[in-house]
Amino acid sequence: QVQLVESGGGLVQAGSSLRLSCTASGRTFSSYAMVWFRQAPGKEREFVARITWSTGITYYADSVKGRFTISRDNAKNTVYLQMNSLKPEDTAVYYCAARAISTGRIDYWGQGTQVTVSS
Repeated sequence: QVQLVESGGGLVQAGSSLRLSCTASGRTFSSYAMVWFRQAPGKEREFVARITWSTGITYYADSVKGRFTISRDNAKNTVYLQMNSLKPEDTAVYYCAARAISTGRIDYWGQGTQVTVSS
């Protein structure tokens, strides 16, 4: 059974940092890109960052570039999202997903973790 399990969310003040983790299990993800999305209340889910599992190539949304860093630990099958200089507008449920490189389709989703940034 394939699982993506996020952790690390919480309530922090503006300007603080958090690190989210996404641990993958149940299959090999070498042909996938791991992607972080977020969804704020009343808004559509939006792309945050992605990393190609095999190459480590990263890509970020403009809204988080320079503040967030995505990385992976192959030995732990875990992807991280280091979030610095958090803003109230970063408040959302953050989801980890696995996107197949060959199709561009999201095949797997995590359950999400809440991040709340107070002003």
